[in-house]
Amino acid sequence: MARYTGPIWKKARRLKHSILENGKELNKRPYAPGQHGQRRSKLSEYGQQLHEKQKVRYTYGMNEKQFRKTFNEAKKMDGKHGENFLVLLESRLDNLVYRIGFARTRRQARQLVSHGHVRVDNKRVDIPSYRVEPGQVVTLSDKAQKFEIVTESLEHAGNRLEFVSFDENKFEATYVRYPERQEILTDIKENLIVEFYNR
Repeated sequence: MARYTGPIWKKARRLKHSILENGKELNKRPYAPGQHGQRRSKLSEYGQQLHEKQKVRYTYGMNEKQFRKTFNEAKKMDGKHGENFLVLLESRLDNLVYRIGFARTRRQARQLVSHGHVRVDNKRVDIPSYRVEPGQVVTLSDKAQKFEIVTESLEHAGNRLEFVSFDENKFEATYVRYPERQEILTDIKENLIVEFYNR
């Protein structure tokens, strides 16, 4: 299954979850899309698990095969399976470019990475799923630093999460540490995702 590239707002309304994490998708019409979107429908246990899985998958913009592979990697780590899974997703390069504030959305961040504008420890990396380790430094090429979308994104960056730090003078960011559970996707019940794949 290919990565979803359709309208994000429609998916956000279907899942009743802000994929862009700003809540804009649900402000105007907080109900499912389509002619019967406002009908109430009770989800089965399987439906709840699937919904939770899809929320996270669309948030990080991944296809099912890649998503499942990351889930299986998290199983081999010490600690809680669900929390480890979310930490691995947060450690993706495209996600960190978004968290730093170089891009307004993860799709924008993915494009910056795949077009070769991102450097990790001064080495060009063009793989969005590249896993960044704590202590590594992420920056943009000299050309990309002057892009309008980058300068606009940094102006609207606001409060960054504590696991990334940005030095405006050097124009570089450091992945300080792995995120803690309460810092990311607080409305997600990752135990339902674990149940979904272990059923």
